[in-house]
Amino acid sequence: MTVKKSLATLVVGLAMPLSALASEGAERLSRILEPMQTYAATFEQQILDASGERLQEARGSMWLSRPGRFRWEVDAPYQQLVVSDGDDVVLYDPDLEQATVQALDQRVTHTPALLLSGSADELVESFNVTRSQQGSAERFTLMPRDPDTLFEELEMTFRGERLVGLEMTDSTGQRTAIAFRDVRMNQSIDDGRFAFEIPDGTDVIRDTQ
Repeated sequence: MTVKKSLATLVVGLAMPLSALASEGAERLSRILEPMQTYAATFEQQILDASGERLQEARGSMWLSRPGRFRWEVDAPYQQLVVSDGDDVVLYDPDLEQATVQALDQRVTHTPALLLSGSADELVESFNVTRSQQGSAERFTLMPRDPDTLFEELEMTFRGERLVGLEMTDSTGQRTAIAFRDVRMNQSIDDGRFAFEIPDGTDVIRDTQ
């Protein structure tokens, strides 16, 4: 981006009311997400405290297929699995031999990972969205309209209209930063990826809230 274009963008941004910027960001995000029917990637996740000190890190793989189907698989340093078949979400911890099952309702889809498997329209209706450009990357800041969410701010970063990063900030200032690699969009994903048979002997907790 040239200096002239950058300055012009800044001036236009300052001249526009915040509501117009939010509307523009929501429309742009919707246009990016709408064609994304399937998405698969590996990921690296870091949890940082309010001062930026790293508290935890993990890596794994994820797959999603709209509407509502999702698989989030942590490989290291511990194993954990979150699977949605479009009706229920199962959180499985093999070390604890425990599985938590919850209906895939609107409250659940407000979590950062699962909200991606919903429709683009639902996403932009649930959040106030603003957009910024940082070199070749587009960044969208999402502020929940509903206070009953697990985070106060969510940032989504795209390069070439491919999602490459998510960053969530909660009410304490703790941040969860996720970087996606080996991104594959709109490729066929076997339905079995989103089905999970709970192993025998597993302690099953059904969350009915």
